Amino acid sequence: MKAIRLEEPGRLALLSIEGPPVAASIQPDEALVRVRRIGICGTDLHAFKGNQPFFNYPRILGHELGVEVVAVGGSTGNVKPGDRCSVEPYLNCGRCIACRRGKPNCCVTLQVLGVHTDGGMREAFIVPSRKLHPSERLTLDQLALVETLGIGCHAVDRARVEAGEFTLVIGAGPIGLAVMQFAIEAGAQAIVLDINPKRLEFCREQLGVPHVINAAREDPLEALRQITSGDLPTVVFDATGNPQSMRGAFDYPAHGGRLVFVGLFPGEVTFNDPNFHRRELTLLASRNARPEDFTRIISLVENGRIDTVPWITHRASFADAVTEFPRWTQPETGVIKAMVEA
Repeated sequence: MKAIRLEEPGRLALLSIEGPPVAASIQPDEALVRVRRIGICGTDLHAFKGNQPFFNYPRILGHELGVEVVAVGGSTGNVKPGDRCSVEPYLNCGRCIACRRGKPNCCVTLQVLGVHTDGGMREAFIVPSRKLHPSERLTLDQLALVETLGIGCHAVDRARVEAGEFTLVIGAGPIGLAVMQFAIEAGAQAIVLDINPKRLEFCREQLGVPHVINAAREDPLEALRQITSGDLPTVVFDATGNPQSMRGAFDYPAHGGRLVFVGLFPGEVTFNDPNFHRRELTLLASRNARPEDFTRIISLVENGRIDTVPWITHRASFADAVTEFPRWTQPETGVIKAMVEA
C-alpha cells in the first residue's frame, strides 16, 4: 500500500509499504481502518522543519484523521464495518498513575500516532477500537478536525475558564483557534494576539473574536490594559511554541490569573520569580485531549455549535501531498488548515 513518510527534516517520500494484516488476524480489541482524510497539524510542520520535541525519523506522519472502519476483531461494541470515525491518536497504557487518575492524555508511556509511532499517512492501518469515535452525521473533513479541536477543548477545561472573564490567546494558528473556539463556547470575552494580520482577520470574521491585537503594530500590554479597563486578562493561553513568546506571556495575566502553555518547544522557559509570586499566578501545561473531549466535540459539531468549514483553506490529494507539503510551511501561503484527501 502507499504511504507518505518523513525521512528526515525537509524530506517527505511517497512509498510502497507492506499492508496491514488481513481482517482474520485482527485482535478482538482492534479495528482495521481505511484512512480517508488527514489534517496537517503544527506538529507535522514542526517535524518537517526539524524542531518537534518527542520525535524520531523516519516517521509516517498523520494524527488528525477521518477514517472508515473496514473490519473489527470480534464484537468491539463501539464500532462496526462501514462506520466513519475520528481517531483519538493517543495510545496509552491504561495502568500508569496518569491513566489510573483519568489522564490518559499524559500517560507515562504515551505513544502518539504520527509522532512516537507511525501515523495515518497511509492507506490503512490497525488501531485499538476504543480509540475510534464514530458519527453518522459528520463529514470526513469534520471528523479529521475533531483532534485539533480537542487540544483547545482540553486546554480551556484545564484553565477552568468562566463566563465573562477576559481570556487572551497568544498565537492564531490552528491550536490557538481551537482554544479560542472553546473559550468563546465557555462564555469568555476572547482576545487574540498575533503578528499575522490575515489570521487576526480570520479570528474576527470567522470566529467572532471581539478583540484582536497585532503585536507587530501595537504594544500588547497597553492594548490589553485598554481592553480590560486596566485589569489584564485572568486567563492567558500561549499556543505559539515560541520561547520568546512563552517567556513574555508571564507579563500578561492579571493578579491571581492563570497562564496555560498549550504549545511547546525543545528547550527551557524562564521567568522572573518575584513577578510571578507577586501576582500569585497559576502556571499550567496542557497536553493532548481526553476521550470525553472527542465525544463532546462531535456532539457540538453535529448540533451546529461549532462550524469547521472555514478552517480548511488548502487541500491536496494523497499523491500530491509530498509536493504541496513544503508550501504549507510558508506563512505567505496563508494556510489555516491543510487537508489531505486519501
